[in-house]
Amino acid sequence: MYPFAYTKVTEVRAALAAGARGGRYLAGGTTLVDLMRETVERPGELVDIEALPLRTIQALPGGGLRLGALVRMSDAARHPLVRTAYPVVSEALELSASPQLRNMASLGGNILQRTRCGYFRDVSAACNKREPGTGCAARDGFNRTHAILGTSAACVATHPSDLAVALCALGAVVRLLGQAGTRQVPIGEFILEPGGTPQREHDLRPGELVTAIDIPPHPRPLTSGYLKVRDRQSYEFALTSAAVALHIDNGVIREANVAAGGVGTVPWKLNGVERALVGQRPSAGLWERAASRAAEGAQPLRHNAFKLDLLKRTVARQLRVVGGGR
Repeated sequence: MYPFAYTKVTEVRAALAAGARGGRYLAGGTTLVDLMRETVERPGELVDIEALPLRTIQALPGGGLRLGALVRMSDAARHPLVRTAYPVVSEALELSASPQLRNMASLGGNILQRTRCGYFRDVSAACNKREPGTGCAARDGFNRTHAILGTSAACVATHPSDLAVALCALGAVVRLLGQAGTRQVPIGEFILEPGGTPQREHDLRPGELVTAIDIPPHPRPLTSGYLKVRDRQSYEFALTSAAVALHIDNGVIREANVAAGGVGTVPWKLNGVERALVGQRPSAGLWERAASRAAEGAQPLRHNAFKLDLLKRTVARQLRVVGGGR
């Protein structure tokens, strides 16, 4: 680990000042500290924001929720407002990491976490995300766990967050604060596809701070849930996952929200699946037909073509669980 300065702040204004001079914000540290130990990250200054007043969960008008950026994953997962209104969020959190990490990690840090690609974390390997212009060792290397959607010639690493998949399905908005003021960015625009600049992972301006995540209101009744498929059940990242939220009224699907994880360079909104569902009546045949569109546009690599079929099966299964009509 390289030497660094450490600053603890108790006010948002002080945090923004430290961020403006290049300090890296530190909350639970469950990702950043690991990357510093591996010398992947080498910040000159850490700005401890744990004491900032960003730990509340509150209802928004019309049925939405605001999740403070420093709320612990475990606290959000068991909060009655979250569990009642958006079970998909609770389930995604409970299937993330280990209990010890969930007790430390913040919601803001979760959506900002960096990829678990082994080549990114191996400082001896070529990685455009870590060192732009060096190449992508994963493209021709062992790429079984890598992305099949949203890839580019520069990067094929998957986004690791389960929570972000659920938030993507629900159309959540990330609230940001910088010295120039506040911004609100939909999470589907906040987490960036790699394109030719994989080192730029988020729509964050220098020194900006994530303050909260807003989940907008959805029509009721809304049933939702999260399914994660992985190599082992204990503390493992997704091979595929599916976040599903359906509004079914008088036996007809009026609104469908579906996103996938483990397969994209970002949480992947399954627009084709959603279009196939809206206006239809739940049935086993509908789930299969809609899920057949889940891998549209996919570009598998040498070792991960199995994800094409696995993604479709994952989505179909979770549609059945959430929507019924078996």
